[in-house]
Amino acid sequence: MNSISNEIKYAFKKSDNGLVQLIVINLGIFIIANLVIVPAHIFDFPLAIEVINSSLYLPANLENFIQKPWTLFTTFFAHLDIFHILMNMLFLYYFGSLISEYLGSKRLIAIYFWGGLSGSILYLLVYNTIPFFMLRSPLLGLIGASGSVYAIVVAAAVLLPNYSYYLIFLGPVKIKYIASFYIFISFIGTIGQNAGGNIAHLGGALLGAIFIIQLKKGNDWGLPIYFVLSFFDKIFKPKPKMKISYVNTKKEKQSASIAVKNSIPSQNEIDEILDKISKSGYESLSKEEKNKLFKASQTS
Repeated sequence: MNSISNEIKYAFKKSDNGLVQLIVINLGIFIIANLVIVPAHIFDFPLAIEVINSSLYLPANLENFIQKPWTLFTTFFAHLDIFHILMNMLFLYYFGSLISEYLGSKRLIAIYFWGGLSGSILYLLVYNTIPFFMLRSPLLGLIGASGSVYAIVVAAAVLLPNYSYYLIFLGPVKIKYIASFYIFISFIGTIGQNAGGNIAHLGGALLGAIFIIQLKKGNDWGLPIYFVLSFFDKIFKPKPKMKISYVNTKKEKQSASIAVKNSIPSQNEIDEILDKISKSGYESLSKEEKNKLFKASQTS
């Protein structure tokens, strides 16, 4: 047990480890919620079930939502079904790895958060404005990270459309086709039993595409998230011991300043690299371009 605890602590202390942190948070909430719900069903304790449901599910009805506004966020970190969390975490791992590698851990977290929020908002809008859905309002509401995961899947597909994954029975398939297939399935599913979940999928997918399109234009929608992450880093991470260094001459100061400036690639350089990846794939990058992309991900 101590080793597991230490591994979890390490996951959150290590920098640029957003993918693991997101998976750990989702798994943690899943385990805690089921440790309450399963015994509650067995021993007929409905109050405990109600507490979990009201804490995690985003209600479709606007009046109910106003009484539980926190569910706008808790819904995209929570799962109660084993197959639901298994599929979401697999997609998060495979597509989130691409985002983390090319754009950095902080941008992965930003896409996850905005995708989940976009899915939640679209869910509320649809169930409170469109008669077809208002008459079919779900009993419990929305739960699951699918909106966030779809945002990451589509973001990866827009960023690296020709990147391929090897699928059983199909062979290598470009991720732009994988993303398109799941978007179409979700669109069809908006009139099915899981209409609310599929609406959230589409909301997340739309956000993921817009995020990357705007990023290529030089507009980073993740800036508010980076600010919050930096704030918590300063609070929870211990301050390093003070180190004193001396610069002997004015020339050394100037050379050090130039070296730091030159080590950080400009936004135009990053945009050109991202365009090259979109057209020819990551393998077409030179060693220098890969290094620039890596440095940019560390400073994002």
